[in-house]
Amino acid sequence: MASIARKRQREILENKTEIPPTTEDVANVAEPSKGELSAPKKDEYEHDSSDEEDVKNTIGNVPLKWYDEYDHIGYDVQGEKITKPQKGDEIDEFLQKNDNPNYWRTVIDPHTGKPVVLTDEDITLVKNFVEGRFTEPGVDPFPPSIDFFTYEKMIHPVTNHPDQKRSFIPSRLEMKKVGQFVDALKSGRMKMSEPEKDSDEELDEKLPAFYQLWSNEGESSATRRYRQFIPAPKNHLPGHAESYNPPPEYLFDEQEKQEWKAKEPSERRLPFIPKSHSSLREVCGYPRFVNDVFRRCLDLYLLPRQVKMRPNIRAEDLLPKLPQPRDLQPFPTTQAMVYEGHTGPVLCISVEPSGHRLVSGSADNSLRFWDVASGRCLGIVKFSHAVKDVAWNPNAAVSCIAAAVNNEVVVVETNLVYETENGMLHLEAEEDSESSGNSLPVTWTLVKSGSEYENGIRLKITHPKVVHTVVWHKKGDYFAVVMKEAESMPVFIHQLSKRKSQNPLKKPKDPVQTVMFHPTKPYFFVATQRYVKQYDLMKQELMKKLLTNCQWVSSVDIHPGGENLILGSYDKRFCWFDLALSAKPYKMLKHHQKAIRQVCYHKTYPLFASASDDGTVIICHGMVYNDFALNPLIVPVKILRGHKVCDGIGVLDCEFHPKQPWIFSSGADCTVRLFY
Repeated sequence: MASIARKRQREILENKTEIPPTTEDVANVAEPSKGELSAPKKDEYEHDSSDEEDVKNTIGNVPLKWYDEYDHIGYDVQGEKITKPQKGDEIDEFLQKNDNPNYWRTVIDPHTGKPVVLTDEDITLVKNFVEGRFTEPGVDPFPPSIDFFTYEKMIHPVTNHPDQKRSFIPSRLEMKKVGQFVDALKSGRMKMSEPEKDSDEELDEKLPAFYQLWSNEGESSATRRYRQFIPAPKNHLPGHAESYNPPPEYLFDEQEKQEWKAKEPSERRLPFIPKSHSSLREVCGYPRFVNDVFRRCLDLYLLPRQVKMRPNIRAEDLLPKLPQPRDLQPFPTTQAMVYEGHTGPVLCISVEPSGHRLVSGSADNSLRFWDVASGRCLGIVKFSHAVKDVAWNPNAAVSCIAAAVNNEVVVVETNLVYETENGMLHLEAEEDSESSGNSLPVTWTLVKSGSEYENGIRLKITHPKVVHTVVWHKKGDYFAVVMKEAESMPVFIHQLSKRKSQNPLKKPKDPVQTVMFHPTKPYFFVATQRYVKQYDLMKQELMKKLLTNCQWVSSVDIHPGGENLILGSYDKRFCWFDLALSAKPYKMLKHHQKAIRQVCYHKTYPLFASASDDGTVIICHGMVYNDFALNPLIVPVKILRGHKVCDGIGVLDCEFHPKQPWIFSSGADCTVRLFY
């Protein structure tokens, strides 16, 4: 025990543990004399108890787990063991929790193992610490700030001492010192400090000088040091054919051996004939080992090598950031109605300006009028030839359509649908409309009676060749026709009110495919096989020539604003032109698998569509901004399927509803379909 006590005293001295005063020291404190006046003496043992004896563990900064195997927890100041208090079971713990009102504030001292009751001040300190506040109560972390300066102009300045005179006069002492430095530099008594050398330069000076025999003479050491090392390419790893016992499919038969020997060494698939051995010990030496090693050395010595930088680009980064289709609605997504009745492919369709009626022309030599809402056929007009094209007059006051039938353009009054008579179509042509100064091969015929008149035909315009395209002007008085097979005068512009015709193109260099009027200006667009030409009808001159980069243009349409143009081609290309930007396509798409037959814009919504022989109609969002600094936004949003492909021909024509985000399409399956 004495050795243990001495050991504990050494630990106390080494750890410099403070020893609390004992009861004897407290008893030796001087008491006041009897003659002195003093307050009533309090009992100093009033708050003491046997459970609160000042017991202090003096083991120092030692882990308590070292005492887990002992019955004591440490030593007190006198070196006596501090016995571990007895711990009750769960029942005692439960009774203590119910009976002791201070159970919730009682903690166990880890150094003595005895319970300690926390005071109110201790609990307040713990709560402040847990909640992230200052531990001491009453401390304000954000006291009100006191501004020493104010935005108001004060009468007296903070500092107003005048500037010293020496701040305006150059210092004579500095001038004298600078003069001494300059004189010392000129006489050589003072030298400028050399710049500090880098560690690499110091290392180069210490190393011995070596010379490269094959290096460039003008190459610096820094360039040689930073020259990139290009490793030699590795040999291909051996496969199954190089095995000593390859699979049977890798072994050659006699015919393959003869073919292998007959080929040149550079044309052979393998430089050797695979052989099979029962064990690795039977494998003989490779006779061309030296030759292969020599060729490998020649490749490493003679062939130049260079590093190919592979771009670390994700496929997602190459795609443009486009908005989601659901954010660009409305646009047609679902097939709503099928108009059936034609017995041949439906070549063309046109919608009434109000959007209530639809007309379709077919290869079965008929023209049919449809009610859009119900799908009912309102009337049929029969012809002797197929209807190549049909166009409804955009002027609501002139209720008629123009249909291209063989070499004639037939103007049909829509009295089948509307029971009102149209006065413009009954006006007689002027006497000198054809005879005086008109040498064009065009004949106007006014139908006044007969079966054709009862069917609604009011006017016939005969042309020298087959008419393929009919296009109305926006005002409804002029319309243009195209004859693709005519070598001279393929385009005519007719005026319905005066029964006059004119030929803007005498003999074009390229075959004309289609034409289009500008929606707001007196411009006329003529699309040939590979170009689109823009003419000014007032000045009668060529304004612009658009380069389509296509082999064969099929259709053209103008944006309602007049600043953009789209076209489709038979080589599956779709082009968007910005007329104010360039003569080349702003955007070119190739999203159809077969030829594009028709393209069209919507008159009110930012939509355009393209119909193809693959049986699909692709709807795209095309937003044109008023700000010229912003490019048009083109986003494909929907692929409409429904038409069947017959003999390699799918959708032949498509046209948007004039007021709703709907689209009509006609195909080779003898149907007209409505999508909304």
